[in-house]
Amino acid sequence: MSSEPAIKRAVIFIDGQNLFHSAKEAFGYPFPNYDVKKLAAAVCHAKGWQLQQVRFYTGFPDAADNPFWNHFWSAKLAQMGREGVHVFSRPLRYRNQTIQLPDGTTSSILVGQEKGVDVRLALDVISLAWQGDYDVACVFSQDQDLSEVADEIRAIAQTTDRWIQIASAFPFSPASRNKRGINSTDWIKLDRGIYDAGIDSRDYRPKRPK
Repeated sequence: MSSEPAIKRAVIFIDGQNLFHSAKEAFGYPFPNYDVKKLAAAVCHAKGWQLQQVRFYTGFPDAADNPFWNHFWSAKLAQMGREGVHVFSRPLRYRNQTIQLPDGTTSSILVGQEKGVDVRLALDVISLAWQGDYDVACVFSQDQDLSEVADEIRAIAQTTDRWIQIASAFPFSPASRNKRGINSTDWIKLDRGIYDAGIDSRDYRPKRPK
């Protein structure tokens, strides 16, 4: 069995939409106001890890479909790139979804969905493990689909005779309905103090006309 390294190199993988919805539920923030580099640095400092990379993944709407949020994400992702964050983004894909209204009737609405974002995140966690780029993979997400990635990381550790840890970090408060991290990972709960210290001082939302 390989020994635990004295200095643990960490790569932070952030599911942007999952982090936003968790923070909204836990703390009530209405838009993605996080600074991913600050949050990653705070977690690594608390755990004694050496931060190697921050990698961010999200879908976002096309300008023709939602110019407000397209502007927001285009500006925010560009700033992340300037700060050295590895960014992976894809336009949302839309499909009609039928919903039931309170009066019992149904209506069809157009819903945007991420396609391929979670797959890219999972592939990068596994690929960088094989390359030996980290000792700790910390995924900011509560997506249980990624539990299979955790199983794969343990298999890689055994095959390569290396010590590798995988953790999941997520905003948490008494208001959180989902109180679980990703199965088969070490859970890191981000309370309001930690999250608020990682808020982005810039607001990328365009000014709405009065």
